[in-house]
Parts: sequence; structure tokens; C-alpha cells
Amino acid sequence: MTYRIKTLNAISSHGLTRLPKETFEVGNDVEHPDAILVRSADLHSVPLDASVKAIARAGAGTNNIPISDCSDAGVVVFNTPGANANAVKELVIIGMLLAARNISPAMAFSRSLEGADDLIDQAVEKGKKQFVGFELPGRVLGVIGLGAIGVEVANAAIALGMKVLGYDPAITISHAWKLSPDVVRANSIEEVFKRADVLTVHVPLIDSTRGLVNADRLALMKSRAILLNFARGGIVDSSAVLEALDSGGIRAYVCDFPSRTLLGHPKVIALPHLGASTGEAEDNCARMAADQVRDFLVNGNIVNSVNFPESVLPREDGTARLAITNRNVPNMVAQVSTVVGEAGVNISNLLNKSRSDLAYTMIDVDGDLNGAVLERILATEGVLSARVIPAAPASV
Repeated sequence: MTYRIKTLNAISSHGLTRLPKETFEVGNDVEHPDAILVRSADLHSVPLDASVKAIARAGAGTNNIPISDCSDAGVVVFNTPGANANAVKELVIIGMLLAARNISPAMAFSRSLEGADDLIDQAVEKGKKQFVGFELPGRVLGVIGLGAIGVEVANAAIALGMKVLGYDPAITISHAWKLSPDVVRANSIEEVFKRADVLTVHVPLIDSTRGLVNADRLALMKSRAILLNFARGGIVDSSAVLEALDSGGIRAYVCDFPSRTLLGHPKVIALPHLGASTGEAEDNCARMAADQVRDFLVNGNIVNSVNFPESVLPREDGTARLAITNRNVPNMVAQVSTVVGEAGVNISNLLNKSRSDLAYTMIDVDGDLNGAVLERILATEGVLSARVIPAAPASV
């Protein structure tokens, strides 16, 4: 069986090589694709082909993908959390150092120098006093959001001798295991704003985080504090930040999201969205996205989906697999099992997982499932999509 993968944007070849030509047809001109690999292309205005079963974003943010529409169609959306974590961590540390040591205005000052070397030397000695900064050891770094990137940033700051105060009420067990034991847990988000000398946010942009950094919270910060935002622009109220900078409420704002509001302000360092802009990060994201799509199409497994639950069921030789996306409603598994049983097919294994109002079911069967069985399942109220995955060894 051949699966069709449509690529939008330039996907690293290191990822595409994970999709062997014997099983996958891959390209930007593929029609009626089974899955889409995307980086930054905006899919909100692009009609979703009925053949699409999965969309994988080679990156962490999925704002360019219509998640709700995909969920309604039973399309599984993947992202690649952690694949670019080191790249973003390095940029956060750079941003912190740039602001702490006043590097950007100091560089601008040096570029403005004119005259012979003796005049430049005099200007340097006279002017350098205005760029006095501070060192990081002993300072408090506040980290809001302890996912893959937040954990890396926190651990790196500990290694630099900083004190780290972290806040994430939804931290996962896997991320908690990776977090340095020296990171202190904050009891509230307001506590982080009050205590931080440097504050960095690492949360996704969703309704509940839009404008998370606002005027009220900025008013809690130390007057010489630095604010960092390498997550998403909408998490920070830019107008409120400028007011805090102009009033002396905070020292500097460093972000990865230039805007007309921010450009030109002397206390703002705005980088051109460089967070994941390394060859290594692009390769890692592409590999992870390709692996997730491959495992989903060939085995039905779901890992790192933003809309459906994580669902992994080992394959057994000789068994076909029924993969179903559905609304999380009562009696769904029973209805599907009845249809399979009435077809005279034995169920050898089953997994059912739910996430909010969506659910996913994999059923392994001994024997073949004909088209009539699939049609009955698709006609069941609440089923969004269903497909039969041919028998295959677990190593595929």
C-alpha cells in the first residue's frame, strides 16, 4: 500500500528520508494526500481535501492550522514539541545577556563613532558608563511554562548560577523528571512577576494565554526587570509593555516578534522570529513530524497530537487494525465492537482513549474487514472517520 504525503513549505530532507519511497509518495504536487507536512503555510483559507487523515506541523505552534475544522473532520493534527527546544533555549539566553549587558545600545553607540582612533578612544571611555549592566549569577529568572523549552531554559539558567522560579500548574510528569531540582516552584503566576529579575514566558498562544502579560501583571515587576518573549507575540500586550518601559516600570523587553508598535523603541530588542531558525532545529522538527505521520498512517498510533489523545498500541503479526476517530460519547466502543462481531471477525486487541470531547479507538482483528463493515461503522452516529490498516509487522 502506498501513502500520499503533500509537503507545504520546504521540509528538511532529513525528515523526508524517514518516508521510504516504497511506501510513501511525497511532494508538493501530490493530489488527494493522506497527510500533509507543513511548517508556516497558512491552512485556514485552504480547503481540506477529504482524503486527508493527518496534518503534521514541523514546529511547536499550530496557529496556522484550523484545529477545530480538523477535529470535526476526524483529522489528527500533530506538532513537534521539544524538537526545537535547544535552539530556542540558546536564543533566550542570548536575549537575556543582550539586555542585562545593554549590548544592543552599546553596539549602536560604537557604530556611531567617528574620527581618528584617539578621538574614538576618548569617546569610548566617556560613553561606556551609560551601558553598565548586571551579571546573571544570583539573579532570579522567572519561567512561566515548563514544557520542553521552559525546562531547558530553567536548567540552563541554573547552570549559569541564577536562581530559578518556575510556574506551570499543568507540567507533565516527563517534563518534571527533566527539571533541575534546584528550580523553585511558584504558587501563582503573580508571584513570578513580583520576584523575577528576568521573566520569560514559554506557553502556547491559546485563548487563555492571549495577553497573559498585561498591564496589571507588569505593574508587579521590579523596576529594573527584563521581560523575554520567545513564545508567541500575542501572549504579551505590546502597548502595556511600552507604557511600562516608558514609565521605568521595567528595564527592557526582548522578543522574537517585531511589530510596528515595538520597532524603534530604545528599550526593545526585537529579533526576526529566529527561535527555531537553525539547521539542527529544522532537521529535528522534520524528522519528528515525518516519524509521527508514518507511524499514524502505517500503524494508527498517535503521538504528539494537539487535538486527539495519545494512543499507542503495539502491532501483532497477521492482524489488521481498525482506526476510528469519534466524538467522546457513551457506548461508542460497544457499538463498534458489535458491528465487528456481527461480521464474524474476532477482536484480538483494543485501545480506546479520550481527550475532552474527542476519542480515538484502535481495534485489532484476526482476519479481514470488508467494506460493508467499514460503511456501518462510518454510519454510526458520532464517528468522524474510520479506516482499515492492513496487517503489518510491528517493526514497520
